Amino acid sequence: MICKAPNLSKGGLKIVHLEVPMKKTSLTMLVLAVMAAMLLTACGISMQLPEQVTNLLGSPAVAAEQVAAPTAPAAPAPSVPLADADSAGLLAAYQDTLTSLYEQVSPSVVNIRVLVKQDGLSLQGQLPELPFEMPDLPGLPGAPEDNGQNPMPELPPFGQGLGSGFVWDKEGHIVTNNHVVSGAEKIEVIFSDGSTVEAELVGADPDSDLAVLKVDMPADELQPVQVADSDLVKVGQLAIAIGNPFGLEGTMTVGIVSALGRTLPASADGFTTGPVYSIPDIIQTDAPINPGNSGGVLVDANGQVIGVTAAIESPVRANAGIGFVIPSNIVRAVVPSLIQDGSFAHPYIGISGTDLNPSLAESMGLDAGTRGALVIEVMPDTPADKAGLRGSDRQVEVDGQEARAGGDVIVAIDGETINDMDDLIAYLSRSTVVGQTVTLTVLRDGAETQVELTLEARPGKEAPQQEAAPVRGNVWLGIRGQALSAGLAEAMGLDTGQQGVLVQQVEASSPADEAGLRGSFKPLEVDGQQVLVGGDVITAIDGQAVSSVEELAAAVQEHQAGDKISLTVLRNGEQIELTVTLAERP
Repeated sequence: MICKAPNLSKGGLKIVHLEVPMKKTSLTMLVLAVMAAMLLTACGISMQLPEQVTNLLGSPAVAAEQVAAPTAPAAPAPSVPLADADSAGLLAAYQDTLTSLYEQVSPSVVNIRVLVKQDGLSLQGQLPELPFEMPDLPGLPGAPEDNGQNPMPELPPFGQGLGSGFVWDKEGHIVTNNHVVSGAEKIEVIFSDGSTVEAELVGADPDSDLAVLKVDMPADELQPVQVADSDLVKVGQLAIAIGNPFGLEGTMTVGIVSALGRTLPASADGFTTGPVYSIPDIIQTDAPINPGNSGGVLVDANGQVIGVTAAIESPVRANAGIGFVIPSNIVRAVVPSLIQDGSFAHPYIGISGTDLNPSLAESMGLDAGTRGALVIEVMPDTPADKAGLRGSDRQVEVDGQEARAGGDVIVAIDGETINDMDDLIAYLSRSTVVGQTVTLTVLRDGAETQVELTLEARPGKEAPQQEAAPVRGNVWLGIRGQALSAGLAEAMGLDTGQQGVLVQQVEASSPADEAGLRGSFKPLEVDGQQVLVGGDVITAIDGQAVSSVEELAAAVQEHQAGDKISLTVLRNGEQIELTVTLAERP
């Protein structure tokens, strides 16, 4: 139905000003209610005015006379109770609830200050929301007095970082994000009363982005949080974040739970080497989260923790209404293990994969409506390899881009339907432990079959021949790679003296992805280690040769988001040039 509203300007209806003593908010609500009634009436829709509006206007007939004869003097309205008395009571109760909740929870939330060794311009442990606040320095790109010609100054040996955390128990354990304390030389915990205590790192789990600290404090001075069951969280419920944005300790912000079931990369610096894992069941909220909130709490209306604030999605690296929170049930599973063992064993299959979309399904001879997790790679000597799972064996063109297809499609695990990779990751996290045997239902060559495998502990990410990738500013390329060694070059049929950066993985929707850079896909043992080969080798950027991830990162960070760079690439032994438009890290 399309309805044209009456013209409220000259020649149309006029609004009568009612001389009724009442609060401004009630008057606004009243005017809106009256206008809505008039507009709906103009559309031929009958509307019953609320009783309090009818009382203020008198009978509907009187109201009609007032509109029809606006020049007639308005009769004094009888005195009536404030129309928003009930609303005022509800507002007061809401405010009292928030105040009480803050008084209950804030003593459990701490400020975390770390000293991080600065290696050149490298800072460890940074995720998109960047918990580290570093002042502008003369000569740095982006500093006010920099004209692009000043030389880079030598930075001091240490930089300060700020984050948040919360009291876990009376023994002095403090929970925070791993990226807040990763690489820290010194950690201090500042409590809500201003007490400052040095802390030691007890355990950390990069794959869930959680860490546990220990402080020496009397038990009666520690107020642990209460933890809720995050599986019971619903979209739309109240969500309150408490933390230390920009170092402003004890800041509370309020919003709602915006979405559930998101996944968050456990590392997202845009250059990180090694396998990439995702944290499942992430809670999305619009409660304002900013740099420094990392490691703080998101609580429900009862003051119970439903998750740990970890990251944001924002073009300006400050609150844009999309915050990501590690759910409390993952925290409850990981933290006790970190306290006891210093680490956490994640169940591991040993595959990389992607969601099966209609185009991929049709390219494999499957019905376009088939859903599941397509196996792209099977890592050597993993549970998947031992169970005989098959990875993709061919390249296809989907929507104008190359994609891999032909592998097994996982459609169920232990009878639970799997619609995409997120479902598989979430099931492994929620419902399995290391050593458990699971049954996978897979589609192989169009036929359904059952595969049993025994889960193992996820291997560490240590890879000695891979260079640690630096984080320098916001410009994002979106690859994960390693320096090309003689062994890698030989394995790829290149001259053993060839130098460059082997692209191991290209982040989806990244500048590298948009430019068509290709990652590695073939697992091989090189120099005694299992690595992926076959991807592009970046040998130069804008004509400047690069031989390491460090050099590549430094060259990229000399640019700004939106700049175009030229990459010289070896692909299948042939040299090509690719133009990449850089963007800000998401």
